[in-house]
Amino acid sequence: MGFPGTWMTESESVVYRVVPKCACSSIGQIMFYSDHGRFYDGDIHDSTSGLHKWAQEDSQRVIEANVKAHKSFAFTCVRNPYTRILSSFFDKICGIQRNGKRYRGNLVPMLVQKYGIEVGGDDGKQEFDQIASFRRFLLFARDTIRFRKPMEPDIHWSAMSGHISTFIVNGGRYDHIFFTEKFDDGMQVVLDNIKTRHKVNLKKIPKFNESEGHGPKRLHPVEAYFDDLSHHLMWEIYKRDFQLFKYDFDNPANKMPKGEVDLDEVHAKLGD
Repeated sequence: MGFPGTWMTESESVVYRVVPKCACSSIGQIMFYSDHGRFYDGDIHDSTSGLHKWAQEDSQRVIEANVKAHKSFAFTCVRNPYTRILSSFFDKICGIQRNGKRYRGNLVPMLVQKYGIEVGGDDGKQEFDQIASFRRFLLFARDTIRFRKPMEPDIHWSAMSGHISTFIVNGGRYDHIFFTEKFDDGMQVVLDNIKTRHKVNLKKIPKFNESEGHGPKRLHPVEAYFDDLSHHLMWEIYKRDFQLFKYDFDNPANKMPKGEVDLDEVHAKLGD
């Protein structure tokens, strides 16, 4: 299986396991900058050189050798499951993507038809009941994750622990897992532990949010989207994420983690 979703600088200074919707654009650009002294011109997900990625065949042998020998500092980044799934909904389901089309072609029409979801019309700009539509989307997300119907789960809403575990199961070990909500603190720990060709000053790094502006703005506070049934579904889908990454399941309004990630616990529970 190897190391899907794994990126590494060409200098092999650092290894990163991508978790979608968890600041991956910013992290990828920082890694690129640390090697080249400039940012990638465009969305870092589109780069095909300047950064080793598992999806690039030429990179696989290098990444595998590095990770299995634990030659470089390895890390990943997580995010509150409530805000992560909301972001997925507004970006991927309601938003028009970089190519000017809907995400995954017929996905949105199928959701409109089978789950009664509204997305703000063809351009995503018309008013619609965000709360009702989001809750129906959450039901769909649960169906894909639990029953793999009407389709396989998408990487943007499948559990973070699932992404993070593949790295461990196939022989990798993380040195650091930090929170999107405390990005600068967490990323600084990474930079303090590696040697980079170009110095990175996090205070001067722009935030690369590639999904911003794709979809409608969220009109309500996070907690407004989650009623009793939504809570139940969130626990069913993301129980491990809440537990391992110390997020507050009982209070969707609290986006901050309640403690630090216990790396030994993560490796023990996700490594089997």
